[in-house]
Amino acid sequence: MYIPKYYEEKDWNEIEQLIKEHGFATLISIKNQEPIAAHIPLELARNEAGEYILVGHVSRANPIWKSFETDQNVLAIFMGPHAYVSPSWYNHKNVPTWNYKAVHVYGKASVLEGEKRNAALNKMMDRYEQLHAEHPAKMSEFAEHDLQKDLNGLVAFEIKIERFEAASKLSQNRDAESYQSVIDHLKTSDAYDSKQIAEEMEKRKK
Repeated sequence: MYIPKYYEEKDWNEIEQLIKEHGFATLISIKNQEPIAAHIPLELARNEAGEYILVGHVSRANPIWKSFETDQNVLAIFMGPHAYVSPSWYNHKNVPTWNYKAVHVYGKASVLEGEKRNAALNKMMDRYEQLHAEHPAKMSEFAEHDLQKDLNGLVAFEIKIERFEAASKLSQNRDAESYQSVIDHLKTSDAYDSKQIAEEMEKRKK
């Protein structure tokens, strides 16, 4: 990812928070020398060695998982809040732009089998059920025959993370007056994630 120096995000807490809050990612791999992608939730976790990994799953019918067998290198893109920035908000002439937060994660993917697969899927289900359901469902409530049928239709995998790239493009290259003007205008906009970007900018205001 191209990241100008003043937009580079190095704070691990910010990176971790974005991945956890915006976990519906774009996973990119290579199959037959062509890029292939899937849009799926990915869970940031640690393995037994204490290393950070990403855990996810796809339908067995999705061909992306077969690419893990021949080319394990993958890229996961996590897109955070984003918002359009009008040049009319500056105290000088300039061009329009877009403020955003994003994380790219590079690593090697491998398929999970048996109990490791079941544990990974169970953990992810529990997390999202707790976040979104008033009466969270549990995998243990499913009939064994139906559960195994559904599990066999999925392929779980983990990505051993090799490196991160992160950008927080938040008008850091603007003067104080223009910076505040961008915040004020974003606060009044309902487009995209304008208010979230305004909050991020206020948090980082010098």
